[in-house]
Formats: sequence, C-alpha cells, structure tokens
Amino acid sequence: MTGSPRRARTAGALALTGVLAVPALAACGSSDDGEKSGAGRTHVVRTAMGDVKVPVAPKRVVVLDTAELDSALTLGVKPVGATHVDAAGGFPSYLPEGELKGVKDVGEMMNPNLEVIAGLKPDLILTSKVRHGAKYDALKKIAPTVMTETTGYPWKENFQVHADALGRKAEAKKTVAAYDAHVKEVTTAVGGPAKAKATEVNVVRFIEGADIRIYGEQSYIATLLKDVGLGRAPIAKKAKDGFSYDVSPEKIDLADTDVIFRSTYGDPKKAKQTQTVNSGLWKNMKAVKSGNVHAVDDELWIQGIGYTAADKILDEMRTLLTKKK
Repeated sequence: MTGSPRRARTAGALALTGVLAVPALAACGSSDDGEKSGAGRTHVVRTAMGDVKVPVAPKRVVVLDTAELDSALTLGVKPVGATHVDAAGGFPSYLPEGELKGVKDVGEMMNPNLEVIAGLKPDLILTSKVRHGAKYDALKKIAPTVMTETTGYPWKENFQVHADALGRKAEAKKTVAAYDAHVKEVTTAVGGPAKAKATEVNVVRFIEGADIRIYGEQSYIATLLKDVGLGRAPIAKKAKDGFSYDVSPEKIDLADTDVIFRSTYGDPKKAKQTQTVNSGLWKNMKAVKSGNVHAVDDELWIQGIGYTAADKILDEMRTLLTKKK
C-alpha cells in the first residue's frame, strides 16, 4: 500500500541498540531506469545479496527494521507489515501514529515471524544483511528481498537503496534537499560554523545488560552532529571500529566534554544510569556543572534511523543547544 509522499521540509517549516550501527558500505542502487520509463513490471536493484528484481511500484511492502520503516514512511509508502524492536513492543513513537494505523506487527526485529510475513503476501521485503542475512533464503521465497549490507552509519546510502526499491527516487531527492536545508538552519541557529565546531559534543547511551556507550564517528547520530558541524570530543575518535567507546560507571568522566546528550535503553537501574548520574564522578564533570547535559529519547536519537528521525533530532538539537541557562 502506498500513501501520499511525505512533504519535504522547507526552510523554517517542519517541527526522526535496541538498534546498533556497524560501519560498512551500503548496497548500490538500480542498474536500470524503470522508474523513469515506466517500462516493464520489474527493475533490478543491486543489493548486498546481489541483483534483485523488484516491482517498479511495489504495493505490499514489509520492513524488518526501524531504518526501513522510517525510509518507507518518509517516502510516502505505508508498509503492510513491520517488526518491533523489543519485548516492550510497538512501533517507534516518533513516527506519526496515523501513518502506522493498519500496519501489521510481524514480530520482534531479530526474530520476525515468517509465517505472518508470508500471510501478508508482500511484493517486496526491505531489511539488511547484518540483521537478517541468515534468513535471506527463506525471505526471498516469500517476496523479492532487498538487503543493504548493514544499518546505522551508512543510513544515507541505505535510504537511496530503499528509494530505488520502492520506486521513489524523485521523492528521495526532495527529502535529501530538505534535510540539507534543515541542517544549515540548525548550524546558523547555534551560532554558525565556527561556533558549532568549537562546541565539542558527546552522545552517551546507558544500556541494560551492557557497558555505557560513548558514540564514535561511525554511528547514525554522529553523522547528524557532523552535518551540523559540531565538534567531537577526543574520546569519540577512540571508539572501537569507529562505533563506540564503552566504559563502566567508574570511568564515566572519560565522556566529559562541552555538551553531552544522554539516552537510556531498558531499565535505568539495570542500565547503570541511576548509579552513574548520582555519582560524584558524574556530578563533577564539566558538562554537568555547566548545565549542558541533556536527556534525550533513546527511541528517537538512537533507534530511529532515517530522515524522519533526523528532522526531529535536528529540531531538538537546535532547541537544546540554544536554550538559555
């Protein structure tokens, strides 16, 4: 099913793990131009699993991760089915509820229900190799399956693959142009390129059952910081594989910088957030003392991967970085 294409953001007009990113190249785009010519019923999309023939304008799309869900809705395509991230269930709350009405929950993201997916009779499935590569043979028997190599960091390249598979290249071009304009607005709002670069920022995530994560350069959220032109603290450059530098509560001061955005995945106590933010080490950090630590929504800032999430994050970033102390 397809809905009306989401209107791209215009200047000054728009109010966008769990999900983990891993650095890798996205799959390439289409090898022909079926969208423009309208010729034929299918066109070929180059994917992480090789060339895949997909309908020129798929009508029944199933998406198996948050990035693909964000891409589809951003491009005006309402999936017939989508996964949820964890046992808490539900689709990301940052996405418009009206656009998700009627979308079938096909199971937890890492363990989608193939029987339910098949019952929806999809004509296209979108996901990534890092998530569901092991299920590719089963998925492609249900419907043409387009996989990017990974998720997170190469989200802009992945979006182009999604747009190609969905037959929405024109809408994708408008979306990217609107995002670029939005980024410039935020850079200007925080004082311009020079001031943005001089403001070093860290993103810290408390995760139930894992160490505290300080995000590196090769993560979804880092691309937004870079686009705005914000500076990054030296610790971010030490991240393993560019993704994250993980620390215990006893080393949280390594995350200290001018500004910290922090989120929590899971129970705050089990994620060590409660004990950390109440510790003397945390309270003595520069960002804490200056009032420049901002709690943000994990579902949006970390789990939400795509242009709709990015638009909302950019708006929040501008508000938080320009609020008077």
